[in-house]
Amino acid sequence: MAASDPIAPPRRALAYLEEELEALQRQDLLRTALHSGDALVLCANDYLGYAREPFDASDTLVGAHASGAGASRLVSGEYEAHAVLERTLADWVGLEDALVFSSGYAANVGTLAALATSDDVIVSDALNHASIIDGCRLSRARVTVTPHLDLGAVERALAASQSARRRFVVTEAYFSMDGDVPALAELRRLCDSFDAALVVDEAHSLGIVGPRGAGACKEAGIVPDVLVGTLGKSVGLQGAFVAGAKPLKAWLWNRARSFVFSTGVSPWLSAMTERRVRRVIADDAGRARLDAIVGRVRAELAAAGAPLVPSQGPIVPWFVGDQRRAIDLRDRLLDQGLFVQAIRPPTVPVGTSRLRITLHALLSDADVAFTVERLLAVLPLGGR
Repeated sequence: MAASDPIAPPRRALAYLEEELEALQRQDLLRTALHSGDALVLCANDYLGYAREPFDASDTLVGAHASGAGASRLVSGEYEAHAVLERTLADWVGLEDALVFSSGYAANVGTLAALATSDDVIVSDALNHASIIDGCRLSRARVTVTPHLDLGAVERALAASQSARRRFVVTEAYFSMDGDVPALAELRRLCDSFDAALVVDEAHSLGIVGPRGAGACKEAGIVPDVLVGTLGKSVGLQGAFVAGAKPLKAWLWNRARSFVFSTGVSPWLSAMTERRVRRVIADDAGRARLDAIVGRVRAELAAAGAPLVPSQGPIVPWFVGDQRRAIDLRDRLLDQGLFVQAIRPPTVPVGTSRLRITLHALLSDADVAFTVERLLAVLPLGGR
């Protein structure tokens, strides 16, 4: 086709999408790109501030590693940089071995679908991430969804599933939309009592919780059967990993479809990530700074009567209920130089739309004062 030729009109087979998009718009559920400009961003997951660092073209890793793996790691995409990174990750979280995936979504979907079958039962918290939900579905296991953080419901589900071939309990270590945490030690005890495997997604806790930032499981003094960690949040790069015993890695290497049928993670990125992980491990000062910022913001908002629901850590959810209201408040804050994204269904349950404030370690004292001032000036005070 010549460059000057007119573009052929699209076939009408997908014309229904226009109506569906209009329906989303009417419900205030349509997502579009929104740029923060010069605003202070308080809705990223970059808790230690590493993702904000620009790429350094003079870095010694440039030219030292292949830029791409070129194939699945099972074919010809295996590089030493992958092995080095996986050894560092396993040592960090105190488990035998680890396997790197292209994303946290791929890690959760691939792992759960590879571990469980239709003869098994998965007990899943009602507020688990979409990647966990989709992994449960793809496994074809019988899934029992328990009310959020309800240990009694988990125990009842395990007791009712003893005829199943295998049982799994899966939870986030730090829930990304509500900023709350499960009782990991009690979940470990329940799993041991019912011979169930404990799967813990440490996406939002790794790097900021526990000794050396090794996560909530380390902080709780428990060993999960499967630990999922991401590398795009506190580590500030991209990708994810699954850690556990050596047979777990070998099984996922063979059966996790999101790993088997994906091109391996870039060797250069793997080397960069390994170095970054070592920085995170050593960054006790960054974690202390983050804790201080979190304490100050939460204390000042609470003192002013802000309707903070029970939560902890750098994720501060401010519930507003209606999705239109959440969008309006987001836009008002953005106009005043603060970018806090509106979180709406289906990401959160209907009627619980919110602004999800996420704090990071690079906030200055002036940033903190500005943040509290703007939030209190714009957001509604009162109960949830």
